[in-house]
Amino acid sequence: MKTILIVEDTELNIDLLTQLLEDDYTLFVANDGAAGVKMALETKPDLILMDISLPILDGYEATREIRKSLTTTPIIGLSAHAMDSQIVKARDAGCSDYLTKPVDEGKLFDLLKKHLG
Repeated sequence: MKTILIVEDTELNIDLLTQLLEDDYTLFVANDGAAGVKMALETKPDLILMDISLPILDGYEATREIRKSLTTTPIIGLSAHAMDSQIVKARDAGCSDYLTKPVDEGKLFDLLKKHLG
């Protein structure tokens, strides 16, 4: 079973993503950017869902840190901000794709299929 690391600090979002994904994927969860980096390097997930607004390390910095070791792992940035500048900043940090919150289930599953088959 493919693995997904969810790096998210809001319990409601964690619960929603868990409910959507737990039947088809093995999930790991980290509640801040620093914990997300540590868990990504330990578990080497098949894909990472990275919130951008995180405590300790924001999603941009956490993504840059992860990219130093996991250069090909798909990282999907998640944020309530839909401005083009935010999307560009996320891609510049190393995100493979970007979804706005609240997460559209169809778009999420399309991206999972794109990156995980």
